[in-house]
Amino acid sequence: MDYAKNLINKALAARKLAYTPYSNFKVGAALLTSDDNIFEGFNIECASYPVCNCAERTALFRAVFEGFKKFKAIAVVGGKSEELGCLNSYCPPCGMCRQALREFCVPEEFEIILAKSSEDFKIYTLEELLPQSFGPHYL
Repeated sequence: MDYAKNLINKALAARKLAYTPYSNFKVGAALLTSDDNIFEGFNIECASYPVCNCAERTALFRAVFEGFKKFKAIAVVGGKSEELGCLNSYCPPCGMCRQALREFCVPEEFEIILAKSSEDFKIYTLEELLPQSFGPHYL
């Protein structure tokens, strides 16, 4: 939990870099590995919407590319607000992102930090946001 504010601040910084020319819905994420490395990500839109990528998966795929496959937590911030440091709602991960995180995380232990600011946030487990999930152990 001590790492929550640091992750939120990194997610807020990543959000500023989001490429969202169509929706202007900017999302930032900061993913904490089991050995305390942090990978940031932001959402990337394309004119062909199915090709878009969420901030959470951008951070996750960057980490996996670098060889990390065990994670503790992710902070997610997002919204349309022009004030990049002041959000008026929480931005939970979409279903695809929840499932992608499930591939590498222990659902009961992995924390998802949803934040409006570094002072206003909620923490959930992946199990709470993706109950009865399908994971690698089924295959």
